[in-house]
Amino acid sequence: MSSGDETRRRLGRVGLWRSGAFLTPETAATAERLGYGTIWIGGSPAADLQLAGTLLDATEHITVATGIVNIWTAPAQEVAASFHRLEKAHPGRFLLGIGIGHRENQGEVYRHPFAALTRYLDVLDAAGVPRGRRVVSALGPRTLRLAAERAAGSHPYMTTPAHTRFAREMVGPDAVLAVEQRLVPIEDEQAARESARGFLSRYLSLTNYRRTLEAHGFAASDLDGAATDAAVDALAPHGSPVLLADAVRAHLDAGADHVCVQFLPAREDPEQPLERLAEALQLDAV
Repeated sequence: MSSGDETRRRLGRVGLWRSGAFLTPETAATAERLGYGTIWIGGSPAADLQLAGTLLDATEHITVATGIVNIWTAPAQEVAASFHRLEKAHPGRFLLGIGIGHRENQGEVYRHPFAALTRYLDVLDAAGVPRGRRVVSALGPRTLRLAAERAAGSHPYMTTPAHTRFAREMVGPDAVLAVEQRLVPIEDEQAARESARGFLSRYLSLTNYRRTLEAHGFAASDLDGAATDAAVDALAPHGSPVLLADAVRAHLDAGADHVCVQFLPAREDPEQPLERLAEALQLDAV
């Protein structure tokens, strides 16, 4: 079995992506019981990866991944030491996701991001973090190819199935593609769109996401202001568990190996949506 095949097996087909600020051991245990393959710690986890250790301690077999460790705020040597600590305590169950974050959030430190990412990977190599145990958040062709060459694959965020098809072409058939998908488990159209817009407004102001979305099916006018209803529905599908399951399958059909779902509103308890989606996707509950 290749390292990519092993990573796919450990990730499973569907996971849960949730901000580290709202992620609890109880949620991780619930996701594991329902048959989800991976818990993704969203945001920018600190280099000590303490939350990852807590979630691993609270579960038995589910994979825990970072989505993503920010290379500007988490020194590579410290992250590597944390990786080895987690690997010793929970062999094979942690996947390190790294990325460059956003120019708007990093200020002056954000310079030559591709070169900085390459240097970060060099440090991880030297510190013995296996390539098959890490993924790179990537959107454009250059970084996607780097993810395929220097890691198990990529963890794209804030994308659609159109980008997933493009990403699969860029990384090739062997690299792992683990994509994030936002879902609004609300059937009332107006309430669902209100929730989605509140979440999307921040992301649609960030250059890297705007550039990517405009390159893969959206016009600038679709995303300006509060964004059109069609754009909101495409970026954060809403409705019944069956419709949300279709949104997950659309990424899998487009070439993703794994889809990690993020439920909106982000602060609300995800247990019920997790259960209903697991049923619609026919996950193998434990």
